Amino acid sequence: MLEDVVRWLDPRPGAVVVDGTVGGGGHARALAERVGREGMVIALDRDPAAVAAAETNLAGLPIRLAQANYCDLHEVLETLELTGVDGIVLDLGLSSDQLADESRGFSFSGGGLLDLRFDPTEGEPAWRLVNRLSEETLADLIYHFGEERHSRRIARAIVQRRRERPIKTAAELAELVRRNVPRTPTRQRIDPATRTFQALRIATNQELKSLEIALRRLPECLNPGGRLAVISFHSLEDRRVKEAFRDDDRYEVLTRKPIRPTAEEVDRNPRARSAKLRVAALAEAAGQPGEG
Repeated sequence: MLEDVVRWLDPRPGAVVVDGTVGGGGHARALAERVGREGMVIALDRDPAAVAAAETNLAGLPIRLAQANYCDLHEVLETLELTGVDGIVLDLGLSSDQLADESRGFSFSGGGLLDLRFDPTEGEPAWRLVNRLSEETLADLIYHFGEERHSRRIARAIVQRRRERPIKTAAELAELVRRNVPRTPTRQRIDPATRTFQALRIATNQELKSLEIALRRLPECLNPGGRLAVISFHSLEDRRVKEAFRDDDRYEVLTRKPIRPTAEEVDRNPRARSAKLRVAALAEAAGQPGEG
């Protein structure tokens, strides 16, 4: 949804914009080309590997990189002695590089530890949660964060399995979940382990907490007329974005309905099929794409 993000943020030459989840750098590159040498893109990511890759892949562009959580943007701007920015984009999906690194557990086939942390130096890895939490807590976590209706069956199977030996890898957990989630016609498109992995990743990284904090704080980081674009990939995220844009008087919604990827975009990247883009501006400066 790169073109949609650029169109709605509409960065002008000399603008200062933020990519709060730099990932593979696609948004940051496109925004940097729009703002030019007179402007700047501030690119953040919690993942040190993503920041390190961006340092190489985005070299020579007007981009300032920082390893940070997007909910801490206010502090990053203070460090840079900036009082506000003209636009912010948050792409809440996993990057291709994260999925490709089997040592971190994001890929279901990975033989490495089930880590799932964006920042490997922070918090508790997912494999420890899987082997430590009670059956009831695991079931609640998988249900609430994964919206998985078979959560109790999965949690029971996890506890039974870990009595024999700890569950350590993504491949082990994925296979266990697949054996305990029946295939149905409505669930043929996604791997049965998807919702459980989503739940564990959200819990491990406290993703919903970060999003809620950001939605409260980001208006303070925007200049008059500044816009915030958020791409979510599941209903838990999208619901929070929708409600914040609707209920916070500082936001004026620019996208009455979420923008969805085109069929061509989904063909190029099947993971984009669930993406939803919502855009808001500071209420006193809302407009339409391309307007000055």
